[in-house]
Amino acid sequence: MKTEEKQTLSIGEKLAIDRTKLANERTFLAFFRSFVVMLSSGLAIIKLEFLENIYILGILLIIIASLLLIYGILHYFRVNKRIAAYK
Repeated sequence: MKTEEKQTLSIGEKLAIDRTKLANERTFLAFFRSFVVMLSSGLAIIKLEFLENIYILGILLIIIASLLLIYGILHYFRVNKRIAAYK
């Protein structure tokens, strides 16, 4: 917000902010779940001998999982900062 005084929020607006915070946390958890699934799939592909013909896919899944986690963390904090501006 600008340098002006913060207005008092109504109960409905406070509840809306709380719902938005919870939605942001759910979104982060979805990113984290996707990270865990992709990471474990990539590791399984790399470790299992009978899947050696798709070894590159395992490495690709691990790289994508890492990028997904980084993006999820950055997104969480960016949205959290925007939400905090309304409190």
